[in-house]
Amino acid sequence: MNGTTVRNHANLLCVLLTSATLLADFVCEAQTAKRAAPVPARTMASTNSDIPKSVFVIPKNPQEGRDPFFPNSVHPYGISEKPQVTPPGSNLVLKGLSGPPEARLAMINGRTFKAGEEAEVSTPTGRVTIRVVEIRSDSAVVEVGGVRQELHMRPDF
Repeated sequence: MNGTTVRNHANLLCVLLTSATLLADFVCEAQTAKRAAPVPARTMASTNSDIPKSVFVIPKNPQEGRDPFFPNSVHPYGISEKPQVTPPGSNLVLKGLSGPPEARLAMINGRTFKAGEEAEVSTPTGRVTIRVVEIRSDSAVVEVGGVRQELHMRPDF
């Protein structure tokens, strides 16, 4: 090492030691000040009266306020969101027909049925129990909740 490098290292060491000393003095002063100022003792009765009570006002309409977590919700205003009720069989889709005329099979919402069979199928609104009454050459007649309907293949098939 040359002389300049040694001087630079010595200067750096001097700065570090000075900083450490100043930091130690600051911490000691803070600790002394903390011990010197006694904290007044409080009783439980005085503590309860010092705490302010929170007041929550439920808005009556969207102009008065909204739920920050669900800003598009109308629940806080007492307005009921009525879900759109779809008939149970409206989400049934005839996906395919197969088999010979005397033993036809129909695929409805991904499940294969023969005439007279009853089972559950999945729909976007939940599971629905259907009974296949008849399978025709281009359609299937099903019964859902006692209501009969005819399902047709899409016209582009």
